[in-house]
Amino acid sequence: MAGGIGSRFWPMSTVDRPKQFIDVLGCGKSLLQLTVDRFEGICPIENIWVLTSEKYAPLVKEQLPMIPDENILKEPCRRNTAPCIAYAAWKIKKRFPNANMVVTPSDHFVADVPEFRRVIKSALGFVADSDAILTLGIKPTRPDTGYGYIEAVLGSSSLANKEVFRVDSFKEKPSLEVAQAYIAKNNYYWNSGIFIWNVSTIVNAFRVYQSPIASVFESLVPFYFTAEEQECVNERFPDCRSISVDYAIMERADEIFVFPSNFGWSDLGTWVSLHSNVAKDVNGNAALGVTAKFADSHNCVVNAPGMKNVVVVGVDDCIIAENDGNLLVCRKSDENRIKEFSEEI
Repeated sequence: MAGGIGSRFWPMSTVDRPKQFIDVLGCGKSLLQLTVDRFEGICPIENIWVLTSEKYAPLVKEQLPMIPDENILKEPCRRNTAPCIAYAAWKIKKRFPNANMVVTPSDHFVADVPEFRRVIKSALGFVADSDAILTLGIKPTRPDTGYGYIEAVLGSSSLANKEVFRVDSFKEKPSLEVAQAYIAKNNYYWNSGIFIWNVSTIVNAFRVYQSPIASVFESLVPFYFTAEEQECVNERFPDCRSISVDYAIMERADEIFVFPSNFGWSDLGTWVSLHSNVAKDVNGNAALGVTAKFADSHNCVVNAPGMKNVVVVGVDDCIIAENDGNLLVCRKSDENRIKEFSEEI
């Protein structure tokens, strides 16, 4: 899924080039490219599908030229994750009726790629032999209020896979006090937004729990993989209600399971979360995509690939970022205000 606007990473991320298309880690690859790289050895490149908006389709092709054109699905408008996933499921099912699917955002960070691949392969084996809907739960390292949580039933694991457990409930983003209570228990996990299922399982789930959305994509079956597909999608896609797959399916279906995982995951939703997931010097400073020198400074993050050098003196807990002539300097504690100013520029 690569259709988000990622406005919280301004000035690196803009409406014209959102977070998933930029090198926020300073490693020479965008988050989208890193996401595709993680699936090497799991599925061939021709089995990777990217869902994005019509506006960003050229960026997808620019960064992933090896992806077949018919695998880049273009949404004419934003309708959250449920219609996006339904579109992919119906189209894939037409050509590959027995396919197993992994659904993943394109803008997340994974530190331990080998462990990620192990978990995904194990998860695919689980859904291949069942009608289960499986999500990856991340073992929490702190009482984070920015993530939703999954409450698992750890009394007994699935007979088919000892690492998989039933989901008791999904929890909204909590207050700090509630998050601390979750962390005190051992059966709560961060909701990663990564899902694994058989294509028939998710299509049937939409038919049962979201029949209006199902009817839209069922009506498009004759047009998938034809010259008329995009025109028909543009006409029908706006009829879908805007709803996340969590609300649409996950919180309604019965056969929901979680795979507790620990592969160094972050959704990289903010500059602060980026800072916590990259290499830092002894004073907690991180420089991405630029040569930076720090003096009497602590816990800062710098991302300025357009600059030759950056010198930071006597500054603590700050974000410093530059892109295309736009410069951001702010306290990490004020990063929630970035959006209000970036929208004015």
